[in-house]
Amino acid sequence: MKIDLTGKIALVTGATGQLGRVIVRTLAQCGADVVIHYKSNEAKAIQLQNEIKSLGRRAIIVTADITSLDSIMSMKEKVTAQLGHVDIVVANAVIQYQWTSVLNQAAEDYTSQFESCVLQSVFLAKAFVPSMIEKRAGRMIGINTECSMQNFETQSAYVAGKRGMDGIYRILAKEIGEHQITVNQIAPGWTISDKDRETNSERNEGYEKSVALKRRGTDQEIANAVVFLASDLSSFITGAYIPVCGGNVMPAI
Repeated sequence: MKIDLTGKIALVTGATGQLGRVIVRTLAQCGADVVIHYKSNEAKAIQLQNEIKSLGRRAIIVTADITSLDSIMSMKEKVTAQLGHVDIVVANAVIQYQWTSVLNQAAEDYTSQFESCVLQSVFLAKAFVPSMIEKRAGRMIGINTECSMQNFETQSAYVAGKRGMDGIYRILAKEIGEHQITVNQIAPGWTISDKDRETNSERNEGYEKSVALKRRGTDQEIANAVVFLASDLSSFITGAYIPVCGGNVMPAI
């Protein structure tokens, strides 16, 4: 048994980021053609596109404002014209900001997290779910965070946005499940990425103490969970929030 996404088209938002690029590569390695969404790093997007094409897969790069329905709909039209209807949507992009206390956090930071977590999810659904309904198949996958369960100091804007995203995904799962479309979330822990490897900062003993597996996870381990949810192996899983964090947080019944 193996994960085979041959013939599938996958869109990854924030695809040039530390995690996004690994998700793109892994989807392509499993046979999917890939839409590489980026905000501003066109050079990295082109590099990633060339890498995916070298694997024998189709790949296009697109830029869009994930907080704008018009922009996302325009992206959908471009993708449909160049590749076809998207089968797998991975909502990975999020606006970055400086974390601080509730009393000091700027109001616009709460707005940015609502827009990039909640509205992005809504707009991606509006753009890509209708064609999934027609095909009676599809995968909507959101990248959430273990922070949604931790509620630590200075996380308020991020947690508020991701918890709002969680609500959208759970309700969407119920609304479109009859069409055999699954809607799930992956919640990474503090993940090792290329940035950590380049600076030799993979280890953090303070964080690792609270992790059941006593280590940080890798970007590849997160991407592995994404391709599982994208595949037929997960055909009866929907509405799930799945921590991929070595047991650092554990949802309870």
